[in-house]
Amino acid sequence: MDGQDCMETLNANLYDYPRYYDLVFGSDWKAEFDFLKACFPKHATGTVHRIFEPACGTGRLMYRLAKAGFDVSGLDLNAKAVAYCNERLKRHGFPESAFVADMTDFRLKRKADVAFNMINSFRHLRSESAAKSHLMCVANGLRKGGLYVLGLHLTPTGCAASEEESWSASRGNLCVNTRLWTTHRDLTKRSETFSMTFDIYTPTKSFRIEDTISFRTYTAKEMSLLVKNAGHFEIVATYDFSYNAKRPIEIDSRTEDVVYILQKQ
Repeated sequence: MDGQDCMETLNANLYDYPRYYDLVFGSDWKAEFDFLKACFPKHATGTVHRIFEPACGTGRLMYRLAKAGFDVSGLDLNAKAVAYCNERLKRHGFPESAFVADMTDFRLKRKADVAFNMINSFRHLRSESAAKSHLMCVANGLRKGGLYVLGLHLTPTGCAASEEESWSASRGNLCVNTRLWTTHRDLTKRSETFSMTFDIYTPTKSFRIEDTISFRTYTAKEMSLLVKNAGHFEIVATYDFSYNAKRPIEIDSRTEDVVYILQKQ
């Protein structure tokens, strides 16, 4: 019998386990960090100092940007993730600047120079009105000429969409093997559902977390139309998930992984 079949299995939300979430989605932080720093002077007008992250999760990039000299803040709907983020900021000597809020309904006390959302969290917003409300809140929180760096997976129209992804990440004595696969896709209703498993190994135990996640789908045309109809932003550049700020891409019918550079007008 496969050893994984003997694992204790929890039907749970990975966001409620911030230590594991941080490992699963934090292993590529260096590429994203370097990309963001390169994009600031390339695409924003003026000096970038104040940075905001909607759906900040555990703050895997926030605290590193703080260490690089930026003034950071963020929000997330999950209180456990926010507590983890704030504890991390505090441990490194920075203000506890993450707060619990809905990414479709928030207001910043001070305007930011840049906002960023790198790993598909935007697609949790399941309706056009929610997506527009989010873009409006971000726009209201940015100064003119500031940026919103927004990463997401598009649905390609010129080829089959990717159906499955798996990866492993480890830190010290902790290892997590992740698998994600599509279980339902309805492009008419703009809905996509994934199942996910996280096989977690520590020195004293191993277990599996199973979760289901639902996203709104976007073709390149639908994303461009959303930005246009929401107002306030112009798409000034697009990149892929290689995070090479020297190599912008042109989106075509086969493109899936995109980082949009939106500039506040």
